[in-house]
Amino acid sequence: MALLKVVFYPHPVLAQIAEPVTQFDDDLKILIQDMIETMYKENGVGLAAPQVAIGKRLAVLDVSEEGNKPFAIVNPEIIEKQGEELMTAGCLSVPHTYDKVPRATRVKVRAQDETGKWFEIEGEGLLAHALQHEIDHLNGKLYIDYLSPLKRQMLIKKMKKNLKR
Repeated sequence: MALLKVVFYPHPVLAQIAEPVTQFDDDLKILIQDMIETMYKENGVGLAAPQVAIGKRLAVLDVSEEGNKPFAIVNPEIIEKQGEELMTAGCLSVPHTYDKVPRATRVKVRAQDETGKWFEIEGEGLLAHALQHEIDHLNGKLYIDYLSPLKRQMLIKKMKKNLKR
């Protein structure tokens, strides 16, 4: 297992649409394990491959209270959304910043597991929020992209100031 380096905004990979995963092999399984270890080390509930400078449609999540139920979503797509609410968002690639963004209250996602088998997962609350957040990453979108230009600039300034410490 190897810890991966989380890249920060404005790294170019964060703004790109990630490529589909086509190889379901041992390298993918190792990458998933490394991403899970990195997510835990960074105290995140989700981590998308672009956040570790890998432009692939892959993310790992763990929204369990115990922090011991990680899972991967490969080539995910949201197939159903319900409701909408403002939810507080933060991001490992935009550290030390938080703001409210609109999110569906309930989502259904279709994805593949590490072997390539398709499955569906439904979530509400934190799981729905995390699924949408990570899938946004795979589409080259960060939570700060939902904010007004002024708010976004203020958060980026705050992030840069905190990273210098």
